[in-house]
Amino acid sequence: MESRSIVLGVDPGIATTGFGLVGEDAAGVYLVRYGVIQTPAHTPVPERLRQLYDEVCALLRTAGPAAVAVEELFFNRNVTTALTVGQARGVALLAAAQAGLPVYEYKPAEVKQALVGYGRADKHQMQEMVRLMLGLADIPRPDDAADAVAVAICHLHSQRLRRLAEE
Repeated sequence: MESRSIVLGVDPGIATTGFGLVGEDAAGVYLVRYGVIQTPAHTPVPERLRQLYDEVCALLRTAGPAAVAVEELFFNRNVTTALTVGQARGVALLAAAQAGLPVYEYKPAEVKQALVGYGRADKHQMQEMVRLMLGLADIPRPDDAADAVAVAICHLHSQRLRRLAEE
């Protein structure tokens, strides 16, 4: 495990980027904080990307994570959406790289496999498993934040497996 056990999970999007800060100690995983970064719909894309960059940088400075875990782009039929999500993802990757943090990327199916044990789990199954793993009364909302928390948990589980494999 990194010297600091907190990981920032990111679910990128141009309108809404989810983030989740999750830590791990001897007792298991725990939630530090989660939320979303939202950009105004009728603002030019370059300004939205700048806002996203500024807010991710501020989050990295204040939260001090040891690593950043980002969900890989899941390409769907809407090319425009995929392009803007890719741009938002690039901004998050840039902010992490400039902060000198290691970045790990996970496919949606990898996140589902790590949390639920099934790579085709549905959104409700994922959210419920996040709630159970973290001992929360409610599922984190909105969905983008819950997805980001799931990515952070996936990374912590993956790191634990890597450490065990090295022993």
